[in-house]
Amino acid sequence: MNDKKKNLVLSLINMVNVILVTVPFVYIWYSYYALRIVKPYYKRGNWAVILVFVVLYVLFCRVYDGFSISTKRITESVYSQALAALFADAVMYIVIFLLAQHAPALRPLFLTLCVQTVLTAIGTILAHKWYFSAFKPNRAAVISGTRLGMEKLIDKYGMQKEYRVCHIADIDTCLEDLEMLRDVDTVFMSGVHSHERNIVLKYCVENGIEMYVIPRVGDLVMSGAKRMHMFHLPILKVGRYAPSLYYVCFKRLMDIVLSALAIVIASPFFLLTAIAIKAYDGGPVFYRQTRLTKDGKLFDIIKFRSMRVDAESDGVARMSTGQGDDRITPVGHILRRFRLDELPQLFCIFMGDMSICGPRPERPELAAQIEKTLPEFRLRLQTKAGLTGYAQVYGKYNTSPYDKLLMDLMYIANPSFMEDMRIILATVKVLFQPESTEGVIVESHEMLEEREPVGAEKE
Repeated sequence: MNDKKKNLVLSLINMVNVILVTVPFVYIWYSYYALRIVKPYYKRGNWAVILVFVVLYVLFCRVYDGFSISTKRITESVYSQALAALFADAVMYIVIFLLAQHAPALRPLFLTLCVQTVLTAIGTILAHKWYFSAFKPNRAAVISGTRLGMEKLIDKYGMQKEYRVCHIADIDTCLEDLEMLRDVDTVFMSGVHSHERNIVLKYCVENGIEMYVIPRVGDLVMSGAKRMHMFHLPILKVGRYAPSLYYVCFKRLMDIVLSALAIVIASPFFLLTAIAIKAYDGGPVFYRQTRLTKDGKLFDIIKFRSMRVDAESDGVARMSTGQGDDRITPVGHILRRFRLDELPQLFCIFMGDMSICGPRPERPELAAQIEKTLPEFRLRLQTKAGLTGYAQVYGKYNTSPYDKLLMDLMYIANPSFMEDMRIILATVKVLFQPESTEGVIVESHEMLEEREPVGAEKE
């Protein structure tokens, strides 16, 4: 019953949020833009425009997790909602342009966006205070197998207001006494093999306890299984990545069109970036590097050079340690901060070596090092490498190889055009988040056996 009340309150909060964002748009539409279209609308036409805005805002909010206020910090929620309002307003400006048959003033819509952002900020702050004062945090248990530290992640990501960890135990201790879970509302489980996990899972379902599980590689491979019936029995058919021909053709067409369009739009940035790199040290503007794509095929990725010319003069492949890496030039820091060093990869997409969405291409040397302790890492090569992907949107640069693999497999398991569009839109959100460019903790993946970040699977 408590969960139903929480869901009802969250739904009401989200409805209020939509209203707060819609009201400024309604005002500016009726007071300014509606008067400047070629054929002014009557009631139904105006309502249709407003409905389009509401639908757009809700869709973008879902893409950017703007409605997840119970598990997000206030700043994250406001950022997501402001971004959703920005894109909704931008699309509506295009609609208004078509209705007016000329470019209307942009300033009123910009002021509307500012008001929307302020209102969402105030609304989110009040909603947080109301929600967390009205509901006590869920009593939670953390059950671990080969992965430790879930309780630390709950604190690190500011979720202690929603979940209060009451029990921390390994899976063996839990299985000896499942009744230890009787008084909890939520179970977090990580690094537990399927047999033991399923025992706990059945207990939680039977007793109405919600359960969050960090999957294993096999779980994600199975998640793409096709349901069918044979021998009068339910069957799950599992195989290698095999999307429909329709999806493959449409995805390639989308890659060509979007990359060509982006190259044209970004051409001024290409020129300015090239001048800045050349002016700094006189070295080459572009940096080529061999990477892996579908089925282990090698190709040369192209980037704007962000490091010194002699960054790897000893021939040893090293991952960047982030903003503290002394090999990165001053110009390179700016390029990496705003992802401008990645722009030349648009040509790789246009030529067919990469796709817009897919697992990020890894260097053969580093992939070989990772596969020594994580042979399943090669499963990422079932599909073409991408400019952005699930791991880039929901992970960080320093996310462990195992967790990157899990996220890439989540994408590979269920390929769809809608998922690609969601990833493309969600990529915009992480462009200006500093944590998404954090460097790796160690210089080589070989060190992962000795130093593991919180949440990494122990071998």
